[in-house]
Amino acid sequence: MILNFFDLKGKVALITGCNTGLGQGIAVGLAQAGCDIIGVNRSDPHETMNEVTRLGRRFLNLKADLGKIDAIPSLLETAVREFGKIDILVNNAGIIRREDALNFSEKDWDDVMDVNIKTLFFMAQAVAKQYVSQGTGGKIINIASMLSFQGGIRVPSYTASKSAVLGITRLLANEWGQYGINVNAIAPGYMVTNNTQQLRTNEERNQQILERIPAGRWGSPEDIMGPIVFLASAASDYVNGYTLAVDGGWLAR
Repeated sequence: MILNFFDLKGKVALITGCNTGLGQGIAVGLAQAGCDIIGVNRSDPHETMNEVTRLGRRFLNLKADLGKIDAIPSLLETAVREFGKIDILVNNAGIIRREDALNFSEKDWDDVMDVNIKTLFFMAQAVAKQYVSQGTGGKIINIASMLSFQGGIRVPSYTASKSAVLGITRLLANEWGQYGINVNAIAPGYMVTNNTQQLRTNEERNQQILERIPAGRWGSPEDIMGPIVFLASAASDYVNGYTLAVDGGWLAR
């Protein structure tokens, strides 16, 4: 039966940045499909943990500063020691800094690029090595953005990093498909998260955004659950190197 291909019972998913917003939706959606969850966060994800454990799934939180890659080996070591394996990686953690390009600072450039693409790549590399050693293959899902396709304004390092996510997703799919590793990405549209709070509180900008979205609303963390389960499951075994827009039709306009 086709629905069996979406079943994730017995799978272990490692998710970066799952304490709030889209990351929380991703964790809860994967748990609903059967996954145990390993969260990598800067702060304690109490609400996410409660939601996951209420579903009867295990949840392990690993604290880390994802602005640096130093902690990645120990994170993976702990995850494998506790759960025995990893089946799914979701590189969700990301930050944004807003400023005119004429005034943008080197620090705001480096901080965003370090989290959004450097750590994403080296986390994917570490998990891919684990997949190869397990001999099982696995799934890697990166979180891209509308700005993987568009330029945006006042977020130069965010646009650069999310454009890089789209590109590195393709490259890793090319290299790692031979190991049974699927590398795909999701590009969320305008979602109700901490990153978009400034936009939503700006009445003029909020209205401009809503007028362009055919669905007529901002997205929610629940909107990401179906796509993430699809890309994490056997239903997407022949999908590789693709970035799926979940945007209410934004890019169609």
